[in-house]
Amino acid sequence: MGIPLSPRPAQVIDLDAMRQRQEARRRLIRLSPELDGLEMVYQLPSEPDAYYGMPLLAWGLREDGHVIGLVPWMESLTPCERLEDPEHGHFIGYRDPETEELFEEAPDHKVFELEQAAAYFDYETTSEPTLIQQLPETQGTHALCMDDSDAPWQLKQVFGWRLYSDGAVEALLADEQLIDSTPILPGDPCLYTGHSRHRVVYFFQRQIANRIRREDPATLEALALMVMPDHQQDD
Repeated sequence: MGIPLSPRPAQVIDLDAMRQRQEARRRLIRLSPELDGLEMVYQLPSEPDAYYGMPLLAWGLREDGHVIGLVPWMESLTPCERLEDPEHGHFIGYRDPETEELFEEAPDHKVFELEQAAAYFDYETTSEPTLIQQLPETQGTHALCMDDSDAPWQLKQVFGWRLYSDGAVEALLADEQLIDSTPILPGDPCLYTGHSRHRVVYFFQRQIANRIRREDPATLEALALMVMPDHQQDD
């Protein structure tokens, strides 16, 4: 017996458009700073029996309603769930260092906070990306900035973060020539977004930045191994 033909006409599926819609639903629409010391827990493939904690900088609400932890990692403010690097580590979960509780999802109080804030600040869709939120930097994060292949590295303090309507998050750095008052705060005219001036930007925690400033040999060697392959590849 033959298989009856479907009366429905065949449809062409645009996979690229489907991927774009799925990616749009994962874009960030609201941020909230983490001020209670909660951490991301991750593991290095080279040390399968060890676990490491890294302070969360913020929580982010995606368009699909999912709330995720965010840390400055490599070249971006990165969702913890995306940390699946065979060399630099992969995400295990979140941790409250005070109670030592380990959990997989964002805590309820952050979910409620972000949902309520997003409902209150309901921005209209625009054709061009627009600034929708600024977040202060609370952890002393630094950015290693690289431009031309012959130009020296620049190690700069991060002063804040900007969330745009397309979900992009940019770090705010200071132009030393334009600083006219201190402390530097988000909104000051001396600030600019990192990728607007620098070809490559890598983020580091304060203690690593201090080792780079002191020109610690082991730190500089590890740094060169991490950034130079990508830097040379782009040339």
